[in-house]
Amino acid sequence: MTNTTSHQQLSLITGATGKTGSRVAALLEAAGRPVRHGSRTAAIPFDWTDRQTWAPALAGVGSVYLAFQPDLAVPGAPDIIRAFTAAARAAGVRSVVLLSGRGEPEALECEEIVRDSGLSWTIVRCAFFAHNFSEGAFVDDVLAGAVALPNGDVPEPFVHVDDIAEVAAAALTDPRHAGQLYELTGPRALSFADAVGEIAAATGREIAFVPVSRPEFVAALSEYRVPADVISLLDYLFGTILDGRNTPTADGVRRALGREARDFTDYAKETAATGAWTP
Repeated sequence: MTNTTSHQQLSLITGATGKTGSRVAALLEAAGRPVRHGSRTAAIPFDWTDRQTWAPALAGVGSVYLAFQPDLAVPGAPDIIRAFTAAARAAGVRSVVLLSGRGEPEALECEEIVRDSGLSWTIVRCAFFAHNFSEGAFVDDVLAGAVALPNGDVPEPFVHVDDIAEVAAAALTDPRHAGQLYELTGPRALSFADAVGEIAAATGREIAFVPVSRPEFVAALSEYRVPADVISLLDYLFGTILDGRNTPTADGVRRALGREARDFTDYAKETAATGAWTP
């Protein structure tokens, strides 16, 4: 393998320890593609809050999976994305795959920055992650047997993170995905209350959905000592994008992968089988 070929194939996976990044890295490695794990604990550390780590992490990289933490909706994210894509282009990166969110004005701004970056781009714009119930903010509530959330009756087409990872991995390895915007959702919308009901059915446990107001939700998160920035983000999401604007499903999984998106019922059954929701 020549140095040029290696440069073109080496992918930096930001958020490499996160829900999607860990899966994207695993898929590329399983396919024999060279991967650089972008995390603060990696051999070559990468930290969004420390720009001195960016150049070493980008050195020799041909493509980047850009999964900004904690979310493109947080204040200052567009400035960071603008600076990072400029650093990536200066380092010789050729293409970027951006993880974005549906219905977030700030995410749309970041998408435009990536489009205008001079890099080849693919945008993966996602619905609310199903895996927030098992690998995110709500897993402790599921384990405790009561999930208390606002907007419980608003339908949301929860997306399976394996679908996100497969689309991102395809975009990182196949130039046919360049210039594409893939909007990823599950095949149907269901309310948070219905989602909790599906988890209860899959586990054979009694798990209640408890509707609460946003102030009550924030107070409960504070009581659990959830970090303030995470609380602010969740409050924003429930107050903004989880208002019904994202209820319609989209065909991004089918367009990118040629198959239908995974259903929430499948997610609930496979996750229950792992014991992740066993107290």
